Amino acid sequence: MPELPELETIARGLESLFPARIERLEVRDPRLALPVEEIVDEEIAGIERKGKYIVFQLVSGRSLVVHLRMSGRLVRSCSKQEETYARLVLHLDRGKVHFVDPRRLGTVEYCSDGFPHPLGADPLDREFTKQRLGKIVRSSRAPIKTLLLDQKRIAGVGNIYAAEALFRAGIDPRRPGHSLTEDEVGRTHSAVRAVLEEAIAHLGTTLGESVSDYRGTSGQRGGFQERLNVYGRGGEACRRCGTAVERIRQAGRSTYYCPSCQH
Repeated sequence: MPELPELETIARGLESLFPARIERLEVRDPRLALPVEEIVDEEIAGIERKGKYIVFQLVSGRSLVVHLRMSGRLVRSCSKQEETYARLVLHLDRGKVHFVDPRRLGTVEYCSDGFPHPLGADPLDREFTKQRLGKIVRSSRAPIKTLLLDQKRIAGVGNIYAAEALFRAGIDPRRPGHSLTEDEVGRTHSAVRAVLEEAIAHLGTTLGESVSDYRGTSGQRGGFQERLNVYGRGGEACRRCGTAVERIRQAGRSTYYCPSCQH
């Protein structure tokens, strides 16, 4: 699933298209129940990322809110293979935006009254301070990795970047949040920010070659997969100490960590 760095890369890749008027809205998947007649002729003022959502801000005050889920992408143009999976096409007076989604799990909402989903602090915003993270983790007995993935507490962090941040911070992902010391909270806070900013600089993470795998708005692969320390490396030697990276299950998801470097 695309996480904060991939969504930020997509938003930045599309922002040069706006402002723009929607000349036609081509809905190819009936699951996307959108009021086409209301949306056509709306003007898009700009685009932004909110957590794991992409928001097209309309001049009318309304918005189109896109959640890419497992395999969704927003691209300027499609290959023949991608065209097969395009569920929606925004025809603008300055170009096109295709919503490509092979698994058809993504959503597009036309919202008339603000952003409809409750989200926690964005880890790249100024409000996401060490003190804010401390309040989140110290009030819970849930594992620290689970807390980092809770979108109502911290918006945008997903499985890949939570694992990588905890490795950099030297924190065992199974540790209860309330057990972290002030120093450990500070290290986790710094690691989360650093990993996300580094991943954005490398245009996100592309783990495979299929049409379902993440690409940027012009079809480019991410590059952060070359810098992963633990995620997807179960059984391989830790790049720092040589111990075999372990893979466990937490809340139905794979967690990767180094049992020697993370305590």
